[in-house]
Amino acid sequence: MTALSPFAAAKARTLMSNRLSCLGCHTLDGVGGRVGPDLTTVSKRRTSDYIAAIVDDPQGVVPGSSMPRIPMTPELRALVLGALMGAHAAEIPTVRTPSGLASPPARIPDGAPLYGRYCAACHGRTGGGDGPNARFLPVSPAVHRDASSMSARTDDRLFDAVYGGGYPLGRSAAMPAFGATLARAEIWALVRYMRTLCRCKPPAWSTDGEQPSRPSGER
Repeated sequence: MTALSPFAAAKARTLMSNRLSCLGCHTLDGVGGRVGPDLTTVSKRRTSDYIAAIVDDPQGVVPGSSMPRIPMTPELRALVLGALMGAHAAEIPTVRTPSGLASPPARIPDGAPLYGRYCAACHGRTGGGDGPNARFLPVSPAVHRDASSMSARTDDRLFDAVYGGGYPLGRSAAMPAFGATLARAEIWALVRYMRTLCRCKPPAWSTDGEQPSRPSGER
């Protein structure tokens, strides 16, 4: 493919900032997070095949990566890849088949290591909203140890934020969606761990007084 037109390039950058979560972790032209590599010159460092592969299947390319897989329409994928590949773009590679979610864990997973890998860079190791990437974000990350704010959020709301990211909930698009990366049991483990950080319960009306204890893999 040829380089994107100025209009298409601007559209791609706007979507990467305001709709997708790319700039929550990556920098583009000096704007964005510092968790991942700078995207400004990625086409000079990586081949088109690599760029397409890491967008399609981060875990398959870099096992253990904290980068989530973001499902995209073919049109959106082409637009994003065109912006990343720039003038060096060849024909956009075909979609790489994702490796898929890990098999549901046999036992209830531990939320602490999951939080350390996927959440702490922005929300902080102890949920203080003070992770090393926090100061680069357009909106301050949620403070998960704040009992006042967390006790007003249902467990389903916390699950949805991790699963779908910030954009569908009307929050910051910098919050990535992990629904195509983590198993449901792992997301529920993160919800339970957030409750230990805030030492608080969800609203009583949302639980009938019961504590969250979803069986492995249950939504």
